[in-house]
Amino acid sequence: MKEINKLSDFLMTVLFSKKCEIGLQAVLYLSTEQEGDLFNSFQVSERVKQPKEFVSKVLQILTASGIVGSKKGKNGGFFLAKPASTIKLIEIVEAIDGISVFEKCVLGFPDCGDAHPCPVHSTWGKIRDEAYNMLMNETLQDFKSKTFDKLATL
Repeated sequence: MKEINKLSDFLMTVLFSKKCEIGLQAVLYLSTEQEGDLFNSFQVSERVKQPKEFVSKVLQILTASGIVGSKKGKNGGFFLAKPASTIKLIEIVEAIDGISVFEKCVLGFPDCGDAHPCPVHSTWGKIRDEAYNMLMNETLQDFKSKTFDKLATL
């Protein structure tokens, strides 16, 4: 099981695009703030230590998906569009990267399946299912205190 956890940690760092990582960080940050407070993309980028251009693009994607809300104007900014307790991590992943990584062969073999498995099919299946279940079951609220701790070290 320890080997699966190490492999799982490795794969999670390569499963998602940089855009998705930034999206997860930005939304986790917004979840730590007072409900109703607005933050512009510069403020979010400064807090999560990511380039403003990327943060801005990702926040626009998340706004279009309904996870993040925005208010235009001089005093505008971004905010969570719904309570942190109702936003599952998988929603953020799906909005930015999609979930096909959980549905296809990790090595890209077109006919990979239980009948014709690729070399890592059984190991990847366990990791894939574990990662998907975590993303599907955990909400932003579940990670609020850990996010506070992480942001304090940035």
